[in-house]
Amino acid sequence: MTSPLSSIFSFTSPAVKRLLGWKQGDEEEKWAEKAVDSLVKKLKKTKGALENLEKALSQPGQLSKCVTIPRSLDGRLQVSHRKGLPHVIYCRVWRWPDLQSHHELKPLECCEYPFSAKQKDVCINPYHYKRVESPVLPPVLVPRYSEFPAHHGGPNHMPLLPFQQVPEPSMPHNVTYPFQQPQATPPQQQPNSPQSSGPGSPYGLPADTPPPAYQPPEDNNQNNININQIMLENYFISDVQPVTYQEPQYWCSIVYYELNNRVGEAFHASRSSIVVDGFTDPSNNADRFCLGLLSNVNRNSTIENTRRHISKGVHLYYVGGEVFAECLSDSSIFVQSRNCNYHHGFHPTTVCKIPPGCSLKIFNNQEFATLLSQSVNHGFEAVYELTKMCTIRMSFVKGWGAEYHRQDVTSTPCWIELHLNGPLQWLDKVLTQMGSPHNPISSVS
Repeated sequence: MTSPLSSIFSFTSPAVKRLLGWKQGDEEEKWAEKAVDSLVKKLKKTKGALENLEKALSQPGQLSKCVTIPRSLDGRLQVSHRKGLPHVIYCRVWRWPDLQSHHELKPLECCEYPFSAKQKDVCINPYHYKRVESPVLPPVLVPRYSEFPAHHGGPNHMPLLPFQQVPEPSMPHNVTYPFQQPQATPPQQQPNSPQSSGPGSPYGLPADTPPPAYQPPEDNNQNNININQIMLENYFISDVQPVTYQEPQYWCSIVYYELNNRVGEAFHASRSSIVVDGFTDPSNNADRFCLGLLSNVNRNSTIENTRRHISKGVHLYYVGGEVFAECLSDSSIFVQSRNCNYHHGFHPTTVCKIPPGCSLKIFNNQEFATLLSQSVNHGFEAVYELTKMCTIRMSFVKGWGAEYHRQDVTSTPCWIELHLNGPLQWLDKVLTQMGSPHNPISSVS
């Protein structure tokens, strides 16, 4: 039997009860109740705000007004012992219980106070945001027969692709957030996000000012198909085989290394949001890879010390065909991503330093699809070269490259290698259709 005293302390206001009636999912009832109770207290200070929210929730198909709360200093809201971005919290409560990150949300045009606008008030109306969908990638058209007509002089007379023109340096270049103007912009490059169009624009952002959600160009799919059609017409290819992209069960596999030694088994990521940290949770969570659990008899004191500083590690998101890395650790992480470097005009092997609290887009499926569509017309070797783009290397605490005494990632104490399974499997299917390379290997090659 509940005592009168406990009933007083467990009282839930009628407004909170009404709003909880529209809650989605059945997980974390107490947390959701606290989140809604906190919101009601804020909305009561603004005339009509509570009514506007109830109207939006009860009539989801109708046009509704912004429902705003004051923006905090770091943009986040604390509910119980958890901090999160306000629009993400309330979209999770009332629309998408499985929502993982702000990267998955995009404001509607009707919203006057979207979170991304950084105004003093932020709209938390869950029907003023939509969920980002993965773009549909056009199939790659692979020539079935002769790729290069005789009178065009064969593949040696074809122009090289942008990512093949730069020779490999003896050691990687280094860049640090915030990034200055890129050394060179590759031809045919069309950055998707508004903030990457300026000369000094950073592509790592503080965690409380997240990158905008994915916005594919309106005609991007058509452009990719047109590229294929133009190339096919130019080289008189009469027969092609379309190869489509398929999303795999595990979007990436992660392998952990200490110096040049692989340690433990690979982690296969099925969730769109995962954390790689230095802790020791033994429960085999699908959204967490704990490096602290892994043992290595060859571990030295430098490795031991570095492992202690991994701490919260890195948060990896796969949303809308893009991969983001957010540094949760108190120490920087260092990333080598050829896809990211190509997008921003850096040398392919450049290592990017991501300081604590910053996030970086490290892969874009649409840009990869465009490069793959172009590469099939340059032969087997050009396509095979793209496999390097599907592997991303990331070290914790210690960097490598021209500005560090460690010249190679295998000299860093603790690092991981991400294999992007979707792009790799797509490449495999394209290469299978293309057959053998044109330049046969020999005893003197």
